[in-house]
Formats: sequence, C-alpha cells, structure tokens
Amino acid sequence: MSKIYRVGVIGDTGRGNYGHGVDTAIASMPQTNVVAVADPNEQGRDEAQKRTGAAQAYANYRDMLQKEQLDIVAICPRWIDQHHDMILACAHAGCHIYMEKPFCRNLVESDEVIRELEMRHLKLGIAHISQYSPVLAAMLKLIENDEIGEVLEVRGRGKEDRRGGGEDLWVLGSHVFGLMRSFADGNAVSCTAIAKQEGHLVTKADVKEGAEGIGPLAADHVEARYEFDSGVTGHFASRKDMGGNPSRFAVQVFGSKGVMELASGYMVPGHILKDSSWSPGRTGKQWQPVTSAGIDQPEPITKRSYHDGHVAAIEDLIACIENDDRQPKCSQYDALAITEMIAAVFESHRQGGPVGLPLDLRENPLTKLS
Repeated sequence: MSKIYRVGVIGDTGRGNYGHGVDTAIASMPQTNVVAVADPNEQGRDEAQKRTGAAQAYANYRDMLQKEQLDIVAICPRWIDQHHDMILACAHAGCHIYMEKPFCRNLVESDEVIRELEMRHLKLGIAHISQYSPVLAAMLKLIENDEIGEVLEVRGRGKEDRRGGGEDLWVLGSHVFGLMRSFADGNAVSCTAIAKQEGHLVTKADVKEGAEGIGPLAADHVEARYEFDSGVTGHFASRKDMGGNPSRFAVQVFGSKGVMELASGYMVPGHILKDSSWSPGRTGKQWQPVTSAGIDQPEPITKRSYHDGHVAAIEDLIACIENDDRQPKCSQYDALAITEMIAAVFESHRQGGPVGLPLDLRENPLTKLS
C-alpha cells in the first residue's frame, strides 16, 4: 500500500495568500492528507481549513511544525520576504517542501536554505509548473531529434504590464528563465545587462522597496544577454506598460533549421516553424502546433489546468522523496540558478559590463550601488 503523506499548509492571507491554489492542489491528492494549516489571519485560516479539510489550524506556522509530525509542507504565499524563514523552519522540522515561486529574495538566503536542506537530505519542489508539462518534454525531444537543428539562441520576455522591468524580471521572468535553461540545456555562465528607470540608467536614488516582499528593487526597463555553458545565447527583456494582447510572455528557441515557441504554463501548446530563415513571410512556411503527442497531433491529455500543473509537480516531488537518486524537475538547485540569473541583471548593471555566474556577490546588487 502506498504511503499517505502527512501535509501541513502555510498561508498568509493578505500577504501572498495561498499562491495560485497550492493548498487545494495538495489537498486533492490521494497520496496526501492535509492535517493542519497555518495562517496569521483568522478568517483566512478558517477558510483554508475548510478548503483543505485540515483537522488543525494554527496562527503561527512554527507552532504547527513543532506540534504536528509532518512529512511535507506546502509553502503557499507568493510574497517572498518570508520564504527564507519558512524554508529554514520546515528543514529544521525535517519536512520536504513544495512551494510557490519565486524562491528567495537574494543569493545569501538561497545558499543558506540549500545548505540546511542538504544537511537533512530533504527535497524541495518549486511551482514553476511549465517544467512539469509533458508539452515541454515533447518539445525537448523534438530538439533532440534535430527538428530545428542546433539551438543557437533563446529569447524571452515578461508580461510587461505595470510591473514591467525589475518586478516583471522577478515575478514572471523566473518562469521564463526556467524555460530558457531547459531549452538551452545548461546553466547561464555569464550575463551582460542594463537597467533603466524612466529612460536613465538606474542609480542608488532609484532603488525602492519592491512589491510582494521582493526587497530592494528598481528599473522599469531591463535588457539582458546570457551565455550558457552549452554554447547557446539567451536574451531577456521587459519594459513597463509595453505588453501586447496577445501577450509576448513566452520563450522562443531559434535553431539552425527552425524556431520553436512555448508560453509559460501547464499543458500550453507549443509551436514549431521548420524554416531556417526564421521568416515565414519570405518563405511561406507555416507554424505548426506541438502537443505532448508531437507535431500537429491532438492533445491526448485532458487534465490541463493550473491546478493539474501543481498536482503533477507534487507527484514529481513525492516520486523523488521515494527515490533518493533524483531531484525534482524544478528543485532548489534550479530555483537557485534562476535566482542567479535575476540577480545577475542588477550585478552586471552595477559593474557596467559582463559578470560570471555563479556570482561572487551574494547580496542584492542594488544595495551595493554607489
């Protein structure tokens, strides 16, 4: 008989809430039993207890971790100013973790939580749900089969709404960087970037406390170029209030024989253009849809919602807990690499040129502007 995992849920109503339905996803699974929730907001706590069917509810997550014998904790708030402390507390309690993104506010925090997880042989999965999509797996297989030739570069943009620039880099760019790393088949090893605020290069005077607990933040326009250890070049950009409808929030993969595109999300169809010129207007070539079954095939998978993406990610985490030889498809190490790519934008801007990754500076580079 399969093990039923005792789960605790951490939320914070009004300060990141329960993310994009992390609590209800983990409560819906046959492998899990949500035994307790924690939320400092009384109304939010009561509602979460009803949604999840938890027997116990706590105002303080540390009390929950101390009193309940938990196997897995879901860290649900989107706001990241508490993520470091929450992860540490879960690690000290011996719990595996599924958590909402982004990971931590800076590399100091990221390094510390990874050390604590490693010391206790604990697994962490993060909710970059695109990483768990069978469509992504199918597209990576097409690249392996030489459908677009050698991958030359990957390009991505954020949503470019009112958050465009630095906030977009953090909140949506983290999804883009996860996909870029997958398609580049490697880690970023250098970054060259600039950050602007209302048309001028960001200075110390532009740095303010960011929304959603991000910490010191600046820029309404960022441009970044990355080199990956696989030889692929990456580009990311975001500019405030420049988002279109439909959105450009996606990653494009340019190969020697053609182009692929995949938007962020779970079970979102991809597209492929088998055209070495990358210009269907010149050649008359057509974009073709890609599903989990391949090019121009109907999608056989019926569970395609954001909720289903969480479920797939949590199933992956549980499989990794039961198999010590594997890390989750989006683990703490992937989350660290994504955070490095975000921080590198501001460190390159601060230094005025390319920087190597991993970064030597582990603090938020914006706090070091002179």
